[in-house]
Amino acid sequence: MNQQPEKITALYCRLSQDDALDGESNSITNQKALLSKYAAEHGFRNIQFFIDDGYSGTSFQRPGFQEMMRYVEDYSVSAVIVKDLSRLSRNYTDAGNLIENLFVRLNVRFISLAE
Repeated sequence: MNQQPEKITALYCRLSQDDALDGESNSITNQKALLSKYAAEHGFRNIQFFIDDGYSGTSFQRPGFQEMMRYVEDYSVSAVIVKDLSRLSRNYTDAGNLIENLFVRLNVRFISLAE
């Protein structure tokens, strides 16, 4: 029997240098804890973190984001979970296009805990 590998639940964390000024609530450690807890409580399995620490959300040219998107485009991701939409992108038009077009086309569920 040829069994497909289980798809990844991508937990994405981002912290820019400006966000660090807001304190612990936006820290990578805090985001990881929140996302892990949510995933466990809601039955998401095979989690993998993708992290960009010190990167602005105004561009998608971030190493952790780019790595996650390679998995998304390879049909290896079932869901992307973030603390809030601004972790994915500070440009809400770009974020909306990504979520409503690419994620929908590739059957990737998007969850923002704050929204």
